[in-house]
Amino acid sequence: MARRAAPPRAGLTRDRVLRAAITRADRDGITGLTMRKLGEELGVEAMSLYNHVKNKDDLLDGMTDAVFAEIELPAEGEDPMPELRRRALSVRSALKRHPWATPLMQSRTHPGPATLRHHDAVIGAMRRAGFSIELTARAFSVMDAYIYGFALQEASLPFDSPADAAEVGQMMAAQLTAADYPHLAEFTVEHILQPGYDYGEEFEAGLDLVLEGLERARRSS
Repeated sequence: MARRAAPPRAGLTRDRVLRAAITRADRDGITGLTMRKLGEELGVEAMSLYNHVKNKDDLLDGMTDAVFAEIELPAEGEDPMPELRRRALSVRSALKRHPWATPLMQSRTHPGPATLRHHDAVIGAMRRAGFSIELTARAFSVMDAYIYGFALQEASLPFDSPADAAEVGQMMAAQLTAADYPHLAEFTVEHILQPGYDYGEEFEAGLDLVLEGLERARRSS
């Protein structure tokens, strides 16, 4: 009986290369991503990848643009401030899915179309909200400083779950004395060690503080 031939392997495309690179970076981090390992992931020689990406920088540019494409953009015709909040939550969700992307999102010098659409949409929402050009620049800067800064801080914490946070908090509390560090001891015991504490829940509360400040700045400008 003749053996059935194996199905042909799907042709390599730029999108397939980028998706495989993102999957590997999600799993192993950006430092674990090399052209050789990516080729192995796709079942091809590393040299084959250069038919679809120019070099490692082009690969990173494409990966970053793909993450920007996952972010929900502020919708035109809607109240801009809630839309800016929704966009901020979407950015954080994308960065939680792809923590390796956080330091890359604002550092690439060859932004792709999704990146440019994203920036244009955010600026447009701020202008529709009545922000001047100057206030738009400041608002965009402060919002992204908060979003990306929170993502970096969250990724660097020595715990990944409320249970881990409680364990770390207990270790910290054992080293603190109220006499020497009264405010830190109070904060640890009355906040971090409370049942169900989740650092990630601080994000929306902090975001609302930022948006309230921007709203006040808009009204006074």
